[in-house]
Amino acid sequence: MQAVRQLGRFLGPYKFFTLIAPLLMVLEVTMDLIQPTIMQHMIDTGIANNDNPYVFKMFIFMLISAVLGLVGGLGCSIYSSKAAIHFASDIRQSLYEKMMTYSAKERDAFTTGKLITILTSDVESIQRAFMMTLRIFVRGPLLFIGAVVIVFVTARELFSILLVIVPILIIAMYFFTKYSGVLYRKVQEAIDGVNTKLQENLAGIRVVKAFCREKHQVEQFGDLNDALTKRFITAEQIVGVLVPFTMFVVNLGIVAALWLGAIKVEAGTLQVGVILAFINYLTIILNGLMSSSMVLMQIARALPSGERIVDVLNKEVAVQEAAQPITSSIQGTIEFQNVSYRYYETSEDVLKNITFSVKAGQTVGLIGKTGSGKSTLVKLLPRLFDPTSGSILLDGKPLNQYALTTLREHIGFTSQKALLFSGSIEKNIRLGKEAATQEQLNQALEGACASEFVEKLERGLAHELSQGATNLSGGQKQRLALTRAFVRQPAILVLDDTTSALDSASEKHVQQAISEHFQETTTFIVASKITSIQQADLILVLEDGEIVGQGTHQQLLQSNQPYQAIYASQQKAGEQQ
Repeated sequence: MQAVRQLGRFLGPYKFFTLIAPLLMVLEVTMDLIQPTIMQHMIDTGIANNDNPYVFKMFIFMLISAVLGLVGGLGCSIYSSKAAIHFASDIRQSLYEKMMTYSAKERDAFTTGKLITILTSDVESIQRAFMMTLRIFVRGPLLFIGAVVIVFVTARELFSILLVIVPILIIAMYFFTKYSGVLYRKVQEAIDGVNTKLQENLAGIRVVKAFCREKHQVEQFGDLNDALTKRFITAEQIVGVLVPFTMFVVNLGIVAALWLGAIKVEAGTLQVGVILAFINYLTIILNGLMSSSMVLMQIARALPSGERIVDVLNKEVAVQEAAQPITSSIQGTIEFQNVSYRYYETSEDVLKNITFSVKAGQTVGLIGKTGSGKSTLVKLLPRLFDPTSGSILLDGKPLNQYALTTLREHIGFTSQKALLFSGSIEKNIRLGKEAATQEQLNQALEGACASEFVEKLERGLAHELSQGATNLSGGQKQRLALTRAFVRQPAILVLDDTTSALDSASEKHVQQAISEHFQETTTFIVASKITSIQQADLILVLEDGEIVGQGTHQQLLQSNQPYQAIYASQQKAGEQQ
């Protein structure tokens, strides 16, 4: 119920739609309920006495009630659709905004596949349940209650039949609704698994093909799909049993009504019109219970979805904005003080007591074996996650005291894997600086050595990239990622092994552009080659998450054994080439 209360706040802007839809449904139900009574009077009073004017009058009443019922039904459908769709749209928007605040830790806790399911399938389930509640859940109980009251007033001789049928139907509804909620929760979990596997395989399709693992991956997906299929079949079978069972019970009621009614008609205590009206009302009761049960089962299915949505909205984000954030301009002086970091509470530290300082405008190179913590260290700068212990100072102030927007606007960041979005090349570059002039774009393209291939494209900067920029080579993607960082003209520039796919000439061109155009920028360069960082003012040598050496290239060559070993191995590899 906590999920229902929390999601209820999204209905605020649509209170009018939420109120008017049920009221219009009340109008439709009222018209539906009076029609059997009108028909009863038409038969017992008009037709039985050959009173044609009375029959015609009743016909007019039935026609008017039908039209009013149509107006109520159409109005309810229109306003309930507006309320439900806007309601779901706002939830979806809030979910996406919340997900955008997540650090890697929160994303890993949910998994990408589950987040996609929540944003799509779960929100759609909530929307459908709310729409059915406004349209049908008002109609069902009103039809049921109204029909029972009218039968009690107008056909009390047959009312005993309802006393047997109705409790059976209500117990059946309760059982099926409760059990279906449990089953559909398992269905949603199975959908999570399917979406996760699908997302994973589509992202890594090239690797799958390169290692000829298509059959293996298809088999794995087949297992997940089979599990989903079995859970869906079980859930749908349980729901499917309710309809024929309810029809069976109601048909028994109709048979009982005809048998009992025939006896009473023969005895002269009941009229034929009353029996026909009773059967009609029995059908209305059936429809009311059936529609109510369908809504209840949809609500039972939507409740787990609502809980999953609320879990995402309530998830505490590790990287929090300061209470009174600093918004002043950033120069770029950085100091790490005994900084350690671990990805999970139970895991070991991947960074251990990192301590160093760098002045604004200096260049820092990071080198070490794979898994030594280089990328993790630079990801702390834009606060993609925060240190487990220790502190980072920026211009003498704690890094976590800066407004996130201010901090990240002053950082040009390129990740280890060049990530571009579908859309034009220009749109991707302008992510770095929306208001960049054409001259700034051209300068950034030239500095990243990207202008040479962009100019050759038929549409130039307007060239459309596919999803994941699969229509570019790895080197081209890296150069555009560099361009995006360069155009920002940041106070801090972070290059996480961004030139690994560039040839030596292009890499030297990029290094020259950095030294010429970013003299006042504090630059962090993560590299696997010493040649990429040997001109840096400070080089950090990392091993197993610890700094095992720091200094200039010459200082490290003279006194640091790990650096000497890396240098020697790369020199030897160069000679062999």
